[in-house]
Amino acid sequence: MAVPAGSAILPLQLARHFKAQVFATGGGDRQLALIEKLGATGINYKTEPVAGYVDKYTNGAGFDLVFDSVGGLNLANSFEAAALNGQVASTVAMVELDLSLAHFKGLSLHVIFMLIPMIHNHKREEHGAILRKLAQIVDAGGLYPVLDEQKFSLDEVGKAHDRLAGGQGMGKVVVEI
Repeated sequence: MAVPAGSAILPLQLARHFKAQVFATGGGDRQLALIEKLGATGINYKTEPVAGYVDKYTNGAGFDLVFDSVGGLNLANSFEAAALNGQVASTVAMVELDLSLAHFKGLSLHVIFMLIPMIHNHKREEHGAILRKLAQIVDAGGLYPVLDEQKFSLDEVGKAHDRLAGGQGMGKVVVEI
């Protein structure tokens, strides 16, 4: 599984919990160190092109599952990284994009928007079962929050937002009340 860092910390931990071999992209030493700490192989997307790391880690075959939490035009990178008949899951798929590569690789694209069951009152029981399973994994120590090293007071909420928007936050940025 290939996943980007940042908002993909939970999927990375889940993949490791279920014994998947996980590779994750990050943009610097701090992100790569966190990826390694969470049990995945870190890939620096700033220095390694997609074709390079696909070749390096999959002998050019591509990854069976790619989780994209960056979205936008990065979705094309996810298609490039995926194996033939692979699966791409995205939490940020609102983009106009040529799907030719996905078509010619026979990819499945899964768009994830967790609030769908609540918004539409659709399959809420299944959603509840998933959340109960996640709670069991948390209780067993398989998932835990990764908190940014810097914390903010309520008066500093603007600074907390700037930290997130500037890409300096690693994990959840905490505002203490």
